[in-house]
Amino acid sequence: MAKSDSLLTVNDIHTYYGDSYVLQGLSLEVASGQIATLLGRNGMGKTTLIRSVAGLTPPRRGTISFKGKSLAGYAPYRISQLGLALVPQGRRIFSALTVRENLLVPTSKLAGRKGQGNGQRGRWNLTTVMEEFPQLAERAAQSGGSLSGGEQQMLAIGRALMANPDLILMDEPSEGLAPVLVTQFGEIMQSIREQGHSILLVEQNFGLAMDVADYVYVITSGRIAYHATPKELEEETEVLDQHLGI
Repeated sequence: MAKSDSLLTVNDIHTYYGDSYVLQGLSLEVASGQIATLLGRNGMGKTTLIRSVAGLTPPRRGTISFKGKSLAGYAPYRISQLGLALVPQGRRIFSALTVRENLLVPTSKLAGRKGQGNGQRGRWNLTTVMEEFPQLAERAAQSGGSLSGGEQQMLAIGRALMANPDLILMDEPSEGLAPVLVTQFGEIMQSIREQGHSILLVEQNFGLAMDVADYVYVITSGRIAYHATPKELEEETEVLDQHLGI
């Protein structure tokens, strides 16, 4: 049963890549105004969950509900229009476009929206995103491909914010970043939460994940093996050892 404050409810989903059975009855929830973190070893199905929620690899069985509405049969662009944004693994910015052009993609006619998301009443626009990320403002006319890894991740997050989403899916945002930048991105995620956005975070960096999370899920072989608050998980040495190698 979904909680009354649940923004995203994933219930017993089964997702495949061809004949490969990846998510095997996975369930989780993301509450409004919270960061839920998904931890697990490589190959356990973390990115597949993100893709399932975003509509890129729909589950064959089970249900995904966003703001109480089933996402079954919705194309990815329609899911985005409902107030969900994706910061994909590897950033996936448009290298040939300028920083400014990358940020404007979610407001284009192709995206089917005008930057007025559901949760924040259009709080985010080009000006406010540039204020949040001054480094992007300094490089607004540069191509996305000329940015450093950290700047590209800022651009990917800024692009997601331009859609004014209720929920942001973040897949390995700290991947390949120096420790000082990992700390900075933790602060960015906390700031985003404080401004009313929820986040479903997939993350390999255990320290970052535990620092920012309100609730933690541990995935193994396509199923949730454990879920609790970060404090409770830290005390479960057997879970940490068996499922996370910590």
